[in-house]
Amino acid sequence: MPKYLIEREIPGAGALTAEQLQGISQKSCSVLSSMGSKIQWLESYVTDDKVYCVYIAPDVATVKSHAEQGGFPANKISQIKTIIDPTTAES
Repeated sequence: MPKYLIEREIPGAGALTAEQLQGISQKSCSVLSSMGSKIQWLESYVTDDKVYCVYIAPDVATVKSHAEQGGFPANKISQIKTIIDPTTAES
């Protein structure tokens, strides 16, 4: 199944408290649970004003549906084509 990177513009995201991040995570998980096994949240990276989330989903429409149901922005959704890391440099 395809993997997607979702860019969410959330001003002040880096200043959110642990409790606020927990609440956002709980809301996301609740929506995911109601959607069934067709979409999975892998992880997210929080920066000053954005959150970058990695999801596995059958298509962009499913990712958008999750965002709409959860009330989360999904400013940019990009399909991840491949992953590289330092081991990619090895022969």
